Amino acid sequence: MSTVSIIGNGNMAKAIGGVAAAGGSTVEYLGREGGAVAGDVVVLAVPYPEVDAVIATYGDALAGKIVVDITNPLDFATFDGLTVPADSSAAAVIAGKLPSSTVLKAFNTTFAATLASGKVGAETTTVLIAGDDDAAKATLTGIVTAGGLNAVDAGSLKRARELESIGFLQITLAAAERISWTAGFSLVA
Repeated sequence: MSTVSIIGNGNMAKAIGGVAAAGGSTVEYLGREGGAVAGDVVVLAVPYPEVDAVIATYGDALAGKIVVDITNPLDFATFDGLTVPADSSAAAVIAGKLPSSTVLKAFNTTFAATLASGKVGAETTTVLIAGDDDAAKATLTGIVTAGGLNAVDAGSLKRARELESIGFLQITLAAAERISWTAGFSLVA
């Protein structure tokens, strides 16, 4: 299997690492202080406002790697919108800053609890993956499905904008206590 490097140590980092490890991948957790990056797949499991600092620290080490953006670029002051331009996405911004990496958008439409349990209600948790490189998406799909979850190719990296809107809606519903942090959207085929 793959080696997955996860930058971050919060609930999402641990849940994604658990999925990868359950599928047989080797998982390493990295802090924000820098260091060697062993994984061919690197997950940015930090809040969007911290991405620039992570790129400043790890940018060169991410060249040639699959970088998975899980962020939702919410305006946390107002909870009333996204902080990226309407015709863009956090993933597109990150891809622009990491031209030697293959950037994918994934995991942002799931909560840590649904990743850890593998369920949204009675349904298996589905990870939506957007990106422009089919081989990279296949690699991440393999990690996700080996870990017991479903994965769906959501299209090109342009679809990251819609995934971020879904993530935004889900977070605002949970923050307003209209749904729990163990709930989420389910995709049924």
